[in-house]
Amino acid sequence: MKAPLLFSLLCLGAANATSAAPRGPAAPIYGVTLPRAYRAWRMIGLAQETGTLDELRAVLGNRKAVAAYRSGRLPFPDGTVLVKLAWKRETSQEFSPAFVPGAATTVQVMVKDTRRYASTGGWGFGRFIHGRPADEAQHKTCFACHQARAQGHDFVFTRLAA
Repeated sequence: MKAPLLFSLLCLGAANATSAAPRGPAAPIYGVTLPRAYRAWRMIGLAQETGTLDELRAVLGNRKAVAAYRSGRLPFPDGTVLVKLAWKRETSQEFSPAFVPGAATTVQVMVKDTRRYASTGGWGFGRFIHGRPADEAQHKTCFACHQARAQGHDFVFTRLAA
């Protein structure tokens, strides 16, 4: 095998291993884990949730997610992974009209696999608090919420930030 081809294959393998390989304990019901190196993924969008949660959120996506968003492709292809980081919203001490992330609250994961998660629109869900999966009761609410509010966008709330 020629050196450039071998190097390319090694790099591709390393990229796949660090971006998609599971890390840590699995969430109940769906078996979803935190993907490796997800914090290095591209940002898809931002959100603020008001009310009792009062959070700032950033959604990151793997390569398949980014490609699907950029092309406007729905439904999302199998292998799409979205990760939502959430923090309590705090007023900036330096500039009071602005809000900044406070304490981290959750990391939430959605994994598209139409065979494995056929009964939940093709999506598996994971909700993690301090790196540990939330309880089964919390996971039972995931799909019902997405089904009720985001069915027309393949059960995904997040839109691409242009």
